[in-house]
Amino acid sequence: MEISRGPESYPGRTRRVEYYGLVHVVMSAPDKTDTMAGQTQQCLDGIDALLAEAGSDKSKLVTATVYLADMALKSEMNDVWVAWADRANPCARVCVGVTFEPRSDPAEALLVEIYASAAID
Repeated sequence: MEISRGPESYPGRTRRVEYYGLVHVVMSAPDKTDTMAGQTQQCLDGIDALLAEAGSDKSKLVTATVYLADMALKSEMNDVWVAWADRANPCARVCVGVTFEPRSDPAEALLVEIYASAAID
């Protein structure tokens, strides 16, 4: 089975890889000046687009890992997630607290990054 990769997002990395009936996607917010809720929504909008490119959607999510720069903001992220998620087809999800590379401008801090895998039709 052939591995299909999306275009490089950074040197040596891509946001989408398809293999063996699954699409694997990773997304961080393009606008890092936004709040946790705003960055989460940006990530989920990006995930929707990446899944659509692969012929999938959030109803086919299998797993998701949410990386948070500040676990104190988890409920802010979770409110956005719950509003977005397909409640009839929930995936297995975990949240992990991490330290992202610091930015020279703290107003442009990466607050959330999401990895997800979904079935492809």
